[in-house]
This record gives sequence, structure tokens and C-alpha cells, in this order.
Amino acid sequence: MRHAHPATSTDTPLTTAPTVSISTVQKRTLTVLLVSQVLSGAGLAAGVTVAGLLAGQMLHTTSLSGLPIALLTAGSAVAAVVIGRVSQRHGRRPGLVTGYLTGALGGAGVVVAAALGNPVLLFVSLFLYGAGTTSNLQARYAGADLAAPHQRARATSTVIVATTAGGIAGPLLAAPTGHLATALHLPEPTGLFLLSTAAFTLAALTLLIRLRPDPLTLARSLPAASVESAPADSLSRSGPGLLVGVVVLVLSQLVMVAVMTMTPIHMHAHGFGTAASGLVIALHTGSMYLPSPLAGRLVDRFGASAMSVVTAGTLLTAGVVAALAPGHSLPLITLALILLGIGWSFGLVTGTTIVTSSTPLATRAKVQGLVDVAIALAGAVAGLASGIVVAATSYPILAALCGTLALAAAPAAIVAARRSVKRA
Repeated sequence: MRHAHPATSTDTPLTTAPTVSISTVQKRTLTVLLVSQVLSGAGLAAGVTVAGLLAGQMLHTTSLSGLPIALLTAGSAVAAVVIGRVSQRHGRRPGLVTGYLTGALGGAGVVVAAALGNPVLLFVSLFLYGAGTTSNLQARYAGADLAAPHQRARATSTVIVATTAGGIAGPLLAAPTGHLATALHLPEPTGLFLLSTAAFTLAALTLLIRLRPDPLTLARSLPAASVESAPADSLSRSGPGLLVGVVVLVLSQLVMVAVMTMTPIHMHAHGFGTAASGLVIALHTGSMYLPSPLAGRLVDRFGASAMSVVTAGTLLTAGVVAALAPGHSLPLITLALILLGIGWSFGLVTGTTIVTSSTPLATRAKVQGLVDVAIALAGAVAGLASGIVVAATSYPILAALCGTLALAAAPAAIVAARRSVKRA
């Protein structure tokens, strides 16, 4: 038997590597991904926390406050296709690095656009910035490439949870980075984009140097039985399973983005400042990523069907709480955003596990990229529509509509699971 090349070598495939060697490489892969996710998590803060406020200041209107989120998520959609195809051909590392560097370029462009007062450059830069968010999201697939089938959800959740530290720290740095921007004679909201530029760049360098061997390239060189077999959940093995995975992911993203986008604007309208909205978004971001290990264990133990129903119920509860919360009640608004984050976390882990287990390894990266296009487009629609809905009606109505929409994930999962059982 030939022995595997050391994990610290190049991307040479391990065709007959012992199980223990693959396990070692997987642990190393997860460690490197954890570091890059912490860094890139901090880079996500700008788009969530201050992009809407910055656009409102430059355009002198709040009706288009959802446009920045729409632009960066549209950029995420394009980036998802590119990253997916690059990963399919060359491995995870080149794809993720390309996305992070593009996001860093976009963050720098936002700073320049704000300094010049140029809305066109702002919109183009926000579009590019979306590529950084795509890389952060697609890193979860890299964590599952070498995972045993019955541990895919936990491997995925391990990568997701690493975003917590940076995701919480980023919004909390809104005020300090704002002071830095002011000292540099830049608009205050650009401070977080300075942070994003540095964070995405460091994440790219971490992967470029340390993510060796490439997990997807290595997975393709292994015996099919070790990476292709799906977990016991019949939903994950079925044709309809892929569609349900997409539905869960898309609805989770749509509901989360729509409510999250307008929450800082809603709070600002009721007298809250940047520090308060930053705190709420920080707690929301933490709740998006921190519960993911729990979600991974629950999916591996009880199956994706059950967790799809749990996801729908959690998002519905978040929408109801947000709709009923008085505009001056910081505790209730915070609770709603925390529940919103938890529901999104459950949906992301559940949907990702379904998609990964329903797709052959030979085309997995390409399909995953296309799935993330759907996620990004859902976010773009939600970001743009949220501002229009609130301007035409109110924030509580938006929250109630989103919560109700989330319920569609539950019957979809149940119907698909029943169909797959009948076919078995």
C-alpha cells in the first residue's frame, strides 16, 4: 500500500491514503477554515451594519436603504457562479481566495466612493464586496468535502460557527472604526469597510498559504465509497431532496435578510443610535453562527426533514416577535433578531447538508455554486424589497409577512420525505 503524502505538502492526490491520514488532513482543513472564517466574519459587518445608513446619507432618502444589501447579494450571486466553477476545476482554495480578494477590493472601493461622494462607484463597489460574503458562505462546503457521510452536518457547522467571533466583533467595532474614519476625514460609516478590506485580505492569505492539500481535490482522489454515500436520512438521498435543500436555504436567506436589513433603519427611526443598532446586529450575527454546532448534531441525529420543520417554526416565531415588538423596545427587538439568527443557522446547516448529500462528488462544487446563486438572489430580492415594503406599509408588516413565508419550508420537507420513502 502506498502511503499518503504529508498534509503539509502540495495538492498531490492521495489515492490510497489510510483512514487516519485522511482524518488528520480533515482536522487540519477545519483548523485553517476556522481561522479564515474568524477573519472574514469581521469583514461581513460593514454590509450588514452600515451599508444602508451610508447609502441613505449619500442618496438623501431611506426608501432605497435596502439597495446596498440588494447590490452586495447580487454580487454574491455572480461570485457564487465564479467561485463554484473555479472550485470545480481547480479546487476550493483558488475559488475561495478569489472571492475574498474581490471582496476586499469592493470594501476599499466603498471607502473611496464615500470620500468622493460618488454613488455609482459606491454601487459597483458594493457589488464587488458581495464576493467576500460568498467566500465566507461557501467555505462551509470545503469543511464537508473530506467529512464522513454521517458527520457532514457537524463538519459544516464547525466551519459556520467560526464566523461567530468576527461576526460579533465587527458590528461592535462600528463606533471605534467610525472614529478612525472621522480622524482620516472620511464619512463615519466607512470605518467598518476599512475593517472589511483588511479582514477579507487576511482571510485570503490564510487560505492561500495554509489550505494544503486542497480538500476537494483530495476528496476526488479517494475511493467513492468513502465520500459518496449519503447519511441515513431518506430526504438527503432523494431527487426531491435537492430541491427541498434549495427551498430551505432560499427561504431562510430571504426572511433573514429582509428583516435584518430594515431593523437598523427601524431602530434609527425610533431614536436609537449606531451603537444600539450595532449591538443588536452583533447579537443577531452571533445567533446566526453560534448555534450551528447544535444544528449540526440535530441534523445528524434526527435528520434533515425534522430540522426543516424546526427551521420554519423558528423563523415564524422571529417574525411574529419582530412584528409585535414596540419600536422603542430594545429587548424585544433584540430577541426577534436573535431568533431570526437561530432560524437562519438551522436552515443553513440543514439545507447545506441536504444539498451536499444529494449531489455527486463529480459535479458537487458546480451545483453548490448554483445553489448559492439562488441564495444570493433571494437575499438581493429581500434586500431591495424590504425597503419598498416598509416605505409602503411598515416594519411590523414586513416582519409578519416574512415569518409567514418561512412556513413554506415545513410542508416542502414533509412532502419530499414521504415521496422518497415511497420510492425506496
